[in-house]
Amino acid sequence: MFSNKFTHKGFFSKSTLAFITIISLASFSAAASNKSTASTDVENKSATSKIVLDIYKNPSCGCCKKWINHIDQNDFQSTVHNRANLSPLKISKGIAPQYRSCHTAISEDGYVFEGHVPAKFIKQFLTEKPKNALGLSVPAMPIGTPGMEMGDRFMPYQVLLLKTDGSSELYSMVNSYKEQF
Repeated sequence: MFSNKFTHKGFFSKSTLAFITIISLASFSAAASNKSTASTDVENKSATSKIVLDIYKNPSCGCCKKWINHIDQNDFQSTVHNRANLSPLKISKGIAPQYRSCHTAISEDGYVFEGHVPAKFIKQFLTEKPKNALGLSVPAMPIGTPGMEMGDRFMPYQVLLLKTDGSSELYSMVNSYKEQF
């Protein structure tokens, strides 16, 4: 009926069995490693799903550092570029002098966020992506904005929508500290 040649004593030597065992274990190990890598890739993708901003600021600006902390604590990933002179950048991005502040953030899409714009409004803007928009600005440095906290003091302020034609319009009026979050 069936041949006994595969079960014959001595057909598989000990070294052959060891070799087959090693190859099998290596295959299982590689499969497990690929599964682990795939899992890591998913984790990295979710970690990199944060909103990425390039932030340009003066190296000695303390309020900028506080604003960056606010941004990073609200699921943004920031790369900070210290520059002594920010005017050329602001000019190249189309930010008119009346809309300028101490720092400029630029999204991966090229939108600009000038000054102490709360993370809440940046997220909202990037979800909406208004037509003909350059970005958002909080001109000057209003007291109580993220990064400009001074105890319980707060100054109501406007978040402006900057347009590509150089104009602006009101994006949001912030009347209380809590409205920023």
